[in-house]
Amino acid sequence: MKRRMINSLLGVVLVVVVVFCVPLALVEKRTIVSAAQDRTDATAVRVLGLVENRLANHEPVNERSFDNQVAEGGYVEVQMADGSVVSVGVRPTGGHLLKATEYGGNGETVTVEQSREDVDHEIANMLLLLGVVALLAVQAAVALAVWQAKRLARPLTDLAETAERLGSGDPRPRDRRHGVPELDRVAEVLDVSAERIARMLTAERRLAADASHQLRTPLTALSMRLEEITALAEEPETVKEEATIALQQVERLTDVVQRLLTTQRDPRSPTAVAFELDEVIKQQVEEWGPTLRERGRVLSLEGLHGVIAVGTPGTVAQVLATLIENSLMHGAGTITLRVRPSGTSVVVEVQDQGAGVPPELGNRVFERAVSGRNSTGIGLAVARDLAEADGGRLELLSLRPPVFALFLGRSHED
Repeated sequence: MKRRMINSLLGVVLVVVVVFCVPLALVEKRTIVSAAQDRTDATAVRVLGLVENRLANHEPVNERSFDNQVAEGGYVEVQMADGSVVSVGVRPTGGHLLKATEYGGNGETVTVEQSREDVDHEIANMLLLLGVVALLAVQAAVALAVWQAKRLARPLTDLAETAERLGSGDPRPRDRRHGVPELDRVAEVLDVSAERIARMLTAERRLAADASHQLRTPLTALSMRLEEITALAEEPETVKEEATIALQQVERLTDVVQRLLTTQRDPRSPTAVAFELDEVIKQQVEEWGPTLRERGRVLSLEGLHGVIAVGTPGTVAQVLATLIENSLMHGAGTITLRVRPSGTSVVVEVQDQGAGVPPELGNRVFERAVSGRNSTGIGLAVARDLAEADGGRLELLSLRPPVFALFLGRSHED
């Protein structure tokens, strides 16, 4: 591209130089020759005047009469009426001469011849000057073309690097502008695309992290449930009951995945319905029972019963599962699920008897990658996002003892 731009601009300048310099050279040459011829004609007129004055004064006409009128390299010849000839200077030789002839009233003839050597030298100087000017113009054009080519090629190089970075998975916008409206528009579009790709990559990575974290505990519980089914193979009724619970867990896992996808695509997607809160709590008791017994922990239920809440059962179950898992991993003693009213809402509190949340964390426990005890720092953040996407909210009511509260809408039918 640089070479093309340089060649194009250089071609334009050469055409301009040729179009300008050739006519100018011809005009200047003609002017120089015409001026020299005018000087020769003027010399002939002056000599004729001197000769006529001397004849009028009856003075002799000889070389001294007009020798001061002869320029260097010139020749003047006066032919009198009686046929005599008076000349001054050396007759120049060569085919290219400047010649002027004047005729007097008394029959005399004045002829002036001048060598073209000085004229040719002046023409050569003029042509040399034009050549130098043309050369300087070409050099300036080349320098301007190189500078302009670099100026225009640099933005294109930057745009190519930006596009290459986008293709290699680095979507950071550069926010670099170059002062060329068309190129700046392309750069702006690339930056917008980079931001969009960055958001998409962030959403995909976040979805992968959220899904892996949220599915880890349910899959563990499901695995334990299947192990119990295997151990109780000789008790058909128990096996049937456990299999039914396992299928319910699979359905909730499917609901969790669907909810995560829905939240990522459209956080405001309305899916809330009226449901029995006791059913969701019962599911959590059944799912977490084996794990709690294995670790010597107890899940205690307190507060209201028969409450009709508004939300998505799968989402509420997932949020409560996250809070129970958090208490199981970081807390101690009895885990208490407490249901209480709060204005037009219903609150499900999850509390344990552990050391609680460090004061320096506070509500930052809901931020991603923030954790006080070597965990991923994702679970509570995802739980809050799910709760808010479902029309509720998740808050930390107390640091010690730790009390997390899920606020849900309450149905008027309750």
